[in-house]
Amino acid sequence: LLAILPVIGVGIWLGTAAALNRDKFIDQVARVMSIIGWSLPTFVLGIWLLVIFYGWLGWFQPGRISTRYLVQIAGSTSGFTNYTKMLSIDALLNGRFDIFVDAIKHLVLPVMTLAVVQSAQIMRVMRSSLLDALGKDYVRTARSKGLAERTVSLKHARRNALIPVITLSGFVLIGLINGVVITETIFNFPGLGQWAAAAATNLDYAAVMGFALFTATMVVVANLLVDVLYGIVDPRIRYE
Repeated sequence: LLAILPVIGVGIWLGTAAALNRDKFIDQVARVMSIIGWSLPTFVLGIWLLVIFYGWLGWFQPGRISTRYLVQIAGSTSGFTNYTKMLSIDALLNGRFDIFVDAIKHLVLPVMTLAVVQSAQIMRVMRSSLLDALGKDYVRTARSKGLAERTVSLKHARRNALIPVITLSGFVLIGLINGVVITETIFNFPGLGQWAAAAATNLDYAAVMGFALFTATMVVVANLLVDVLYGIVDPRIRYE
């Protein structure tokens, strides 16, 4: 859930900046970053991040939470209540800001890994879609009416360019919520993907069927969100 916002936000921002500065320095940098990010396997990037930020610098750790807090939470007299089973949210609900900070620190590297890889694809789609929109007749008409370039690019062209990006973001949302097995395994994070892989390995048929049902539900929900966003971004779709 925490990876969705940086993945989509960074991808749209970089794609917009690259399209509005076509063939300039920022466009070249963004294109190189997208190629590297999309070509780099998650298990390679994840291991590099572990070596740098955990092995060398010691800033972040793998896992879900530090051992000292894990012992406190597991204790019967700790008074810590797991409302949602998400440590960051439960820590805030219990007023334990120290646990909240520690849980967020353990999420930095997995979120960074997913953001670098997934946002590269969204950036490429956003750039090509916005370049196509900037060449349309309605954009030239808006410019001829004397509208500011920022208004033409961001209000008129980018809204139409977001349609394919929204479609792609729906698939990214499904993949992230269903769990990313490789990323969770590298950082020893007990996520849904790691649990589903363990269930399949152990031939836990009930768990596998439950995961399949959850995945199907998320596909329906994501497609519904995509359809709603279509109408918000492009009012013409609501009229149809």
